Amino acid sequence: MLEVEQQYPVGEVRIAVGYGACKDIFVHGADMVGVMTPPSRTAHFNHIDSINQLKEMYALFFSAGSAAERYVANETLFNELLAAAEAVPSSYSALGGNAPVMASRFAKEGAKVLLAAKRSPYIMEKIHPSIIVGGVETEGAEDIHLIMEYKAGENWGSYRAPRANRFILHSDDSNPTLSSVETIDEQLATFDPHLFVVGGLQMMDNFPFAPGIRDERLIAVKNQMISLSPSTRIHFEMASFTDTELLSGLIEHIIPYVDSLGMNEQELPNLYSMMKFGNVSLVSDFNPRVAVVLDQMRDIFRQLQMTPGERGQRRLTRLHLHTLAYQAIMVQKDSTWTNSLAAATKAALTANRHVCGNSEISLEHAKMLMDEGFTLSEADGAGRILFDNHRPVSCWTEGDGKIEVCIAPVLICTSVRHTAGGGDNISAAGLILQV
Repeated sequence: MLEVEQQYPVGEVRIAVGYGACKDIFVHGADMVGVMTPPSRTAHFNHIDSINQLKEMYALFFSAGSAAERYVANETLFNELLAAAEAVPSSYSALGGNAPVMASRFAKEGAKVLLAAKRSPYIMEKIHPSIIVGGVETEGAEDIHLIMEYKAGENWGSYRAPRANRFILHSDDSNPTLSSVETIDEQLATFDPHLFVVGGLQMMDNFPFAPGIRDERLIAVKNQMISLSPSTRIHFEMASFTDTELLSGLIEHIIPYVDSLGMNEQELPNLYSMMKFGNVSLVSDFNPRVAVVLDQMRDIFRQLQMTPGERGQRRLTRLHLHTLAYQAIMVQKDSTWTNSLAAATKAALTANRHVCGNSEISLEHAKMLMDEGFTLSEADGAGRILFDNHRPVSCWTEGDGKIEVCIAPVLICTSVRHTAGGGDNISAAGLILQV
């Protein structure tokens, strides 16, 4: 896999990334929620107003091993949680948000990057020096996210985590309104990116907007995408959404205008459920079978390849699923997305490097969840691909040769340094070799 990765150096590409940025406070969940009495039940809430709601929802996602990000409506509670986290000796801060994390990965790989985010002192201090930050100057308070991480096998009362993951809390005011959309219009036009990445829209999830404002902000993003040259490809990075109205808004205003989608094992069934049945899937299998996700990917791909009906709409030509055990990339063969095998390979290697916090792959601190092979579909008579140690990344064509699919196994890091930002780094690593 390392040999494949090294065969594809990154060329001179320009990538614009939106929206927003924040300061992340990392803390071990066991030092926060874990010291509290476990709740007698698990429960889901659209936003958090009390410690009891936090405990019940943390227990829900902790026991499922699923990532979650929720808005804390009670600002006093959020500030108390932040103070408690910062008092933990092992806690630390880092630049956060989907857009800055993906932008940083692109820059590390050699791309020229424009980031749509506020130019606050913390962001300008922490951002990769080559990145152009296109937002407004601000001296105001930072938007802060609290990231509580846990490891596989951790226990909290009767609850047990099946895999390492994180639970994120925020109480932002500016990031949910996508305040940096309009501030980069002029720079975006002159920058003329090869790729435009849209992320951070989960900040709008369950945020208390005035009536009609959220749709207005989504339409502003749509208009920005429509303003781009048809030669600029557009990627939308999914996230954890629970608000049905917001997800419906994304399906109406955002997803029909992109060429590529990136998502994890929780976000894929959520989008699939919303598009097919009109409802949200809150918790999903943390290690789904390849056959299951391939069928869901095919269904979404078919629906989003229908003939565009509105100005600026695009047909989906790329879909990247990143899971704990494997990477799956599906592309339209006659599209401009190339190097799918190398992209899936690089994404899989980046998953290990990011979680372990080490640029070198250590087999001593790695394991695989994929077995000796996988079935191509849940349909009767579907073929099966066997795992080959000498050619671990499997690629094939289907749909009369019009679709290419690649599956790359992940060497799962067993010495976890951090999980937050994993999907953003993985998705960016996959994109960088296909632009």
